[in-house]
Amino acid sequence: MGVFKNETLQDLYNTLIDQGCVSLIEALEVGALIEEIDILDIQNELDEHVDNQDVTFVYDNLLKGSRNHLRAFVRNLSRQGVEYTPQKLSEEQYLAIINAE
Repeated sequence: MGVFKNETLQDLYNTLIDQGCVSLIEALEVGALIEEIDILDIQNELDEHVDNQDVTFVYDNLLKGSRNHLRAFVRNLSRQGVEYTPQKLSEEQYLAIINAE
């Protein structure tokens, strides 16, 4: 766990682990960032590479999970008095997710 052959992923993992260990707020912000990255990665796969209905179904469910997780991280940050600012998603994408029911 936590060991990647891809250097970029390894560096990102190390950075996020270090950042998330600082405090509860930092950990929640790291969680939100990871969900933003996941949402963009999954959406890119759906848009560019997936042409199988079964795989699309699975990716759509993963996307729903990541959106739910992002909302949960943002809600918990708000309870800590922190307003989360999206780092990877556009403001429009972010607000569409956060304001969805």
